[in-house]
Amino acid sequence: MRMAHIHEKIDWTVGVLIVHNNKVLIRLHEKYNLWLAVGGHVELDEDANQAAIREVKEEVGLDITLIPPPHVEPEDMALRGDGYKELVPPFYMNIHQINDVHQHLDLIFIATSDSDTVIPENPTDKWVWLTAEEVRAHPDLLPDIRREALMALRVVGKLS
Repeated sequence: MRMAHIHEKIDWTVGVLIVHNNKVLIRLHEKYNLWLAVGGHVELDEDANQAAIREVKEEVGLDITLIPPPHVEPEDMALRGDGYKELVPPFYMNIHQINDVHQHLDLIFIATSDSDTVIPENPTDKWVWLTAEEVRAHPDLLPDIRREALMALRVVGKLS
């Protein structure tokens, strides 16, 4: 399901760099013809973590586990019990223009998956699982996507 813009000027979005067996998943965005992380809009009834998990499931059919940045300790993620919940913070944030009057404020997460079997949302979707060497050599990755994909591989590699 494609979410319409919620706000006329700025929408919150999520991007997720998924790592499995020392490879990171990058998909070709059909509208912008760019190789990007999996992701999309945060809907009005969800937080950013829920949006990240949902978007990955919708776009590539994978179940993921969000990885917190190194400064977040596991005990920091505990529930208080009164409706308060710590969210897994993103590794990166950016804001970028979509058109002359609209921007996306993007939260970039790193996640792992127990599978590399992609179930695409659309039959024409394109994606690739890349090693660090392949990320560095990919001719069409934007510099920020290259940097973030390499960080995802390093972070998850340290967890293994």
